[in-house]
Amino acid sequence: MTSGSRKVAVVGVALSDCGRVDDATPYALHAQAARRALADAGLGREVVDGFASAGLGTLAPVEVAEYLGLRPTWVDSTSVGGATWEVMAAHAADAIAAGHAKAVLLVYGSTARADIKAGRRTGNLSFGSRGPLQFEVPYGHTLIAKYAMAARRHMVEHGTTIEQLAQVAVQTRANAALNPEAMFRDPITVDDVLSGPMIADPFTKLHCCIRSDGGAAVLLVAEELVRDCRTAPVWVLGSGEHVSHSAMSEWPDFTTGPAAVSGRLAFERAGVRPGEIDFAEIYDAFTYMTLVTLEDLGFCAKGEGGAFVEKGRLLVRGGELPVNTDGGGLSAQHPGMRGLFLLVEAVRQLRGEGADRQVWGPGGPGELPRLGVASATGGWFCSSGTLVLGRD
Repeated sequence: MTSGSRKVAVVGVALSDCGRVDDATPYALHAQAARRALADAGLGREVVDGFASAGLGTLAPVEVAEYLGLRPTWVDSTSVGGATWEVMAAHAADAIAAGHAKAVLLVYGSTARADIKAGRRTGNLSFGSRGPLQFEVPYGHTLIAKYAMAARRHMVEHGTTIEQLAQVAVQTRANAALNPEAMFRDPITVDDVLSGPMIADPFTKLHCCIRSDGGAAVLLVAEELVRDCRTAPVWVLGSGEHVSHSAMSEWPDFTTGPAAVSGRLAFERAGVRPGEIDFAEIYDAFTYMTLVTLEDLGFCAKGEGGAFVEKGRLLVRGGELPVNTDGGGLSAQHPGMRGLFLLVEAVRQLRGEGADRQVWGPGGPGELPRLGVASATGGWFCSSGTLVLGRD
């Protein structure tokens, strides 16, 4: 449970237009997602007294809040890469529980794909070369190379195969096929993944996330506001966050990510076990992130992730633990810092709004899932935020 006296629920979630969006600014996508999330909850923007945003503008939360016409009395601009939103949601839940806010809106929007197509930016992502990065940047050690190196280490230590990693992409695409909003829905095979162009050994193209445009918004409120909402509440049961390293030389074990800590904390605070979870939404910029996070969260033992994923367990249809039910960053959408999309999909699943991709509870078709987990990773396994969510 949250640390304060009030329970906290997610009552509004939404996506902006996603995929290929050539005629909108990032600010417009923020606004579109925010309006839709408030409409989803059945609340007006006047109820919002807390706001969290990162990744846009010189003063991220200030500029975006102004654009949305908000004047919050609680703000957060924590930026830890893809895990930003799970960490922000944890901070928002604590603030609401403590009485510092009653309704906190989290919003993100990006035109990463459109900007490249229009020549407004290049495809290169540089974090500069100051501080600890100065010891890696001169050698061309890119973000994707860091993930690839970690994946190779797991293969060496635990016998994980490239075919097992490819299964993550294949099963995620199968889930995306059930989602009409997913950017890529055509089935793929292990051979398709292995025969693609090499990006960073051992990752070929389909081991890597897609690039899209899009935005998302999530509204968290205090329990006394739930009765005013049009949606069923999804409760924040427990959360955890962890920062691991910046320089790769300071990462003690390439086969264990920060979710090993954030996940343990989230499960302990929620009072549940991994075996009780009905589905998981996991940050998947690369196939290895899914595999190692499944281990870190305790869904299988360390080193057994390859065997776990190769048996079709991640599938919405027939899988023991459906993962990335919307198609994830590998197939549905990935406009950067995708952690907020995990929360949107988790809430939709718990409310029974998954349509053809709806996950069922232990009782089978017709029984809604009771517990879900959203776990995001930031940087190059530098940070993690994990939330356990549940319904009444």
